[in-house]
Parts: sequence; C-alpha cells; structure tokens
Amino acid sequence: MKTNFPFDNSFAQLGSGFFSHQMPEPSPKPELIAYNDSLSTELGIDAGDDRAAIFGGAMIPDGAEPLAQLYAGHQFGNYNPQLGDGRAVLLGEVVDIKGNRRDIQLKGSGRTPYSRGGDGKAWLGPVLREYVVSEAMHALGIPTTRALAAVSTGEEIYREAMLPGAIVTRVAASHIRVGTFQVFAARQQIDELQELCDYTLARHYPHANGPEGLLQAAMDAQAKLIPAWMGVGFIHGVMNTDNCQIAGETIDYGPCAFMDAFASDRVFSSIDRMGRYSYANQPDIAIWNMAQLATSLVPLMPDAESAVERFTTMLHEMKDHLRVEWLAVFAEKLGISQPDIEDGTLIADLLDLMETGGSDFTNTFAALNHGSAIDEITDRVAYNAWHNRWSARIKDEENPKALMARRNPVIIPRNHRIEQMITAAVEGDFAPFHRLNAALQTPFEDREDIDDLKRPPSTEEIVPATFCGT
Repeated sequence: MKTNFPFDNSFAQLGSGFFSHQMPEPSPKPELIAYNDSLSTELGIDAGDDRAAIFGGAMIPDGAEPLAQLYAGHQFGNYNPQLGDGRAVLLGEVVDIKGNRRDIQLKGSGRTPYSRGGDGKAWLGPVLREYVVSEAMHALGIPTTRALAAVSTGEEIYREAMLPGAIVTRVAASHIRVGTFQVFAARQQIDELQELCDYTLARHYPHANGPEGLLQAAMDAQAKLIPAWMGVGFIHGVMNTDNCQIAGETIDYGPCAFMDAFASDRVFSSIDRMGRYSYANQPDIAIWNMAQLATSLVPLMPDAESAVERFTTMLHEMKDHLRVEWLAVFAEKLGISQPDIEDGTLIADLLDLMETGGSDFTNTFAALNHGSAIDEITDRVAYNAWHNRWSARIKDEENPKALMARRNPVIIPRNHRIEQMITAAVEGDFAPFHRLNAALQTPFEDREDIDDLKRPPSTEEIVPATFCGT
C-alpha cells in the first residue's frame, strides 16, 4: 500500500540558522506498539503497511525534510544558551483536513547536533507515558501535543539498567518555543529574530500584529492553558522556557503527573527540590516564562525603553487574566456558570478542606457531580457548612449538574497506573497500556469496568516523583 503524507514544510524554508538537517537513526527491528487511527485520519495521512518502519525511523516518507530544531532555554531558572532537539527529529509539517499545519516529530530517534553527549534515544517507559498522558489531555479538552504512534526499536537503551528502546511520534501545532526566540535574541541575531517573529505570527496568530501582538497572543494562550491544567490537578513538572510552546499547547511530558491527594505545593520532578514547578506555582511560572519571551522581543521594538515599560504592564495584566481564567474553570467544577469574586472564596474554602484532609482531587470533584463530596472530606462538620453555602449558590443555576459533569472527570492517568503499565510493557505485556489508553478516551463517562483504574493508589503504590528525560 502506498504511503501518503501531505507535507508542506514551511519551517524548513527558514534557513539553516534555525535548524540542522538530520535523519533519524533507523531502528534495527521496529515493531508497532500503538497507532492513533483517528488522529491519522484527522491529519490526512496514510502510512499504509509501513507504519512501523516510518515511525521507527527506518523509512522516510516522500516529501519529508527531517531536521532538528535549534533553541535555548531557562532550565529551573538557569539560562542555557543552546539546547535544541537532542533526541527528536521533525519529519516535516502536514496540512491536515481542516487546513491547519501540524508538525510530525519522532522523539527518541537518535543523536542530533544538539544531543550534548546523550544518545538521543528513548526507552519504552517515557514513550508510553507521553502517549497515554498526551492523549488523555486531549480527551479532557486541554490544548496539547498529540501522540500518533509508539514503536519499539528492537534495541536496548542503557539508563539505570538496560531497557527496551522505543520512539513516540508527536504531533504539534508547531515546536516553536519561548527558547526558540531566546537563542536568537541572546546571540543578537536580529534578522533571524524578526524572521521568526513574522513566521510565528503567520502560522499561529495571523490576526495579531508585530512583536507586541505576538506577546499578547502567547500570554493569552498560556493564561487559558495553565488554569485548565490546574482544573484537573495536573502538574507539568518542568515548565522550562524550552518546554513553553508559543502556540499554547502542553508539550514535553517528562516528570508530569496528575495529583491524587490534593496538596498545593506538590511537585513531581525528581530534581525540583525547591518547588519551583509545584502545582500552585504554575501560574507565576507562566508569567515568568512570558517575561523571558518579552525580553527576547524587545530588540524588535522601535524604542526599547518604551517597549520594556509596555511589556511590563502587559505582564502585570496577565496575572489578573490568569486569575479570571482560574476562577472560571473552578466555578464550572462547582456548577457555577457566571462566577463572581465571592465564588473565589467558596472555591478556596473547599480546596482548603481537601488539602487539610488529604482528599483525592479527582474523586472529590467527581463526587460533586452526584450531589455531595462528604465521603471524600475528613472534617465532615466543616464540609456540611461548606455544602450548605454551595447549595445556596447553585440553586438558581439552570443546570449545574450538566456543567459539573462536563468539567469533572471520573478518570485520569494516575501515576501508579502508568508505572504499572510500564512495568508490564517492559516484560512484554502491553494489555495494561492499551486498556488504560482506551479508558482515558472517555474521561467523563463513569463505568463499572474502570473502577480499578479510578482508584487512588494505596500507600504501597504511591509514586512520589518521576524523572526528567527519556
């Protein structure tokens, strides 16, 4: 069967200063683990019988222009002047059936000029984690990169031990990051910086104008994204500027996780010892990341001093925007369609009750879909008082239960289930992976056959942290 990819590779036309041409390393024995048929249809592609070979890097489809992108970034607040795709190769862009450009990238496909001593490979665990979590985020309605395929490579990768190698195929609106702008601004390559700004506006924000318009559009996208994360208890883990995508999608599922017991200071990265990327700190980090984008865009403004003043004002306004979006998300979780300032107190009081008693984040809000979360709260007296206030608040709402049912999932990709899935897959059993992935495609649908996947971890099952990198 002939393959068909509607490639139209605009990023590859920007010039060699933005990337390095790079072929993926062919997998010695690629075998398909999973393929996202619905996404493939959406993209308008047909890999025919060559799926394993193409998405294992052993065959390059016609029209592809493989490359590794250049970028820099602040990592845990420290600037690294050159990063880039150290273990990923962009096959190219396709124009999907809706006319949108989408990147198709192989992640874990070998060394590139930006690998910095690494092998550029991925082992099976992070590949399956990214596949499951990114597709779960999509099903939850949160902007995200997508997973098109997972392929085992037939080789072993050394990390803490010898582990099976794998590649995940990631689909994104683009892979342009804050760090993509930072690298050219730091090098004072103003022509390239201007070209990147123009390209990004044309690709993602055609109705915005100039550097200020780009900054505002990127800020607005982040101001919607972060509260959406928080509404499902998601912690990204490494909100470095090289993991902050300009199009406003969630990208790079490394040490990420969904909270079980609610704790506002919860972190999941094994190296985040200071809590920089904790659950509650994510809005402030989004503003910090946008400040780095603003700094990178100042050289494109006609008057640097006035630009700094204007951009600073915009960043202060972003804090209010985040608060408004956060309030809207959590109000809907309580069945409130038009929140006011006082609703912020109602929400905060419930979160305090949850945190004090270690209530499960997902199950507490899911219980509200059925009328009461008292069984999820330790202090029942305090909960009853809160419940009375909440009932009085929503009594005039037209259909609060329907609103809550659309906002409060009953199932999330719990960290202990992901780890169990990975352990089984390493032993050659992919059934838990396929079952979990299938269940997560309808996260708002309550069914008895997924009761075990909904259950929070026992004490012995708790996974306290996940690790950076693949």
